[in-house]
Amino acid sequence: MDDKLNTIFRNLVAAIRGLRLALHLGYGLLLAISYPWFGLNARRRILQRWSAGLLAVLNIRVTFAAKGKLQNDHPGLIVSNHVSWLDVFVLNSVIPMRFVAKSEVRSWPIIGWLCARAQTLFIERGKMRSAARINSSMAELLQQGESLAVFPEGTTTDGAQVAHFHSSLLQPAIDAWSQVHPIAIRYQDSRGERSHDATYIDEVSLGRSIWRILCSPQLHVRLLLTPALDVRGVERRALAIQSRQQISTALEAMQLSANLAAREYKPVQASNTRAGAEQHFQSLYCVLLYTTLAYEQNHRSSR
Repeated sequence: MDDKLNTIFRNLVAAIRGLRLALHLGYGLLLAISYPWFGLNARRRILQRWSAGLLAVLNIRVTFAAKGKLQNDHPGLIVSNHVSWLDVFVLNSVIPMRFVAKSEVRSWPIIGWLCARAQTLFIERGKMRSAARINSSMAELLQQGESLAVFPEGTTTDGAQVAHFHSSLLQPAIDAWSQVHPIAIRYQDSRGERSHDATYIDEVSLGRSIWRILCSPQLHVRLLLTPALDVRGVERRALAIQSRQQISTALEAMQLSANLAAREYKPVQASNTRAGAEQHFQSLYCVLLYTTLAYEQNHRSSR
């Protein structure tokens, strides 16, 4: 009986969230009509506030930890692992930017149109001409001071590991002499364990994915900005390998810190346990920093 009541209550909460989501999407549609005609700074503010509002409706909390420097006015090219369609709005809630997405996204109901009005760059996978056109546009936009983001994996994963990075998506940063900022994304539940509620993989439909998120008690998204990468004198394959390595190490660090913090402990030991988690997190981050310094040293010597 209790399980049945819990299910009814959970579905009721999800339905209320769904109604709020519909209203927020409607508000987004109104904003999107005039969005392209606003100035750059105004577009960034609108995009950031609307994305943060969407996450609030879905009861998603975002934590952003910066282990690198990011300029709000011109961060350059941001690269990240890809877990969900939510990734775009999670990142935009922290740093408003334009994304490169697969052309199929344009046909998604409502969200596809909103992405198009937000000036997303759509690429047709497997077509060299489309890739060359997008790369040229990206390089030009980076030189103009736009903030761009790509998911070099080219597809979504369950978030446990980072798939192969396609180096061609990083070429515009090299052409524009723009820094690359790898950011790791991790979805977890209230206990700190990796959550699958937001994953958008296999044959899951967009509608089913949205309903699963609406039914989730609470999602916590952790973002870790790793040290920026200098692109001068660097080949794109080396840049892709280093970006992937930094994101993988950051995810491992977040997993370890979450595991340590989730252990049972007495209240008097709470501060020590959290300190231990942070110490292990910092130890793994030292590995991340070492690989970054080695990367920079190798390319300085090769110039």
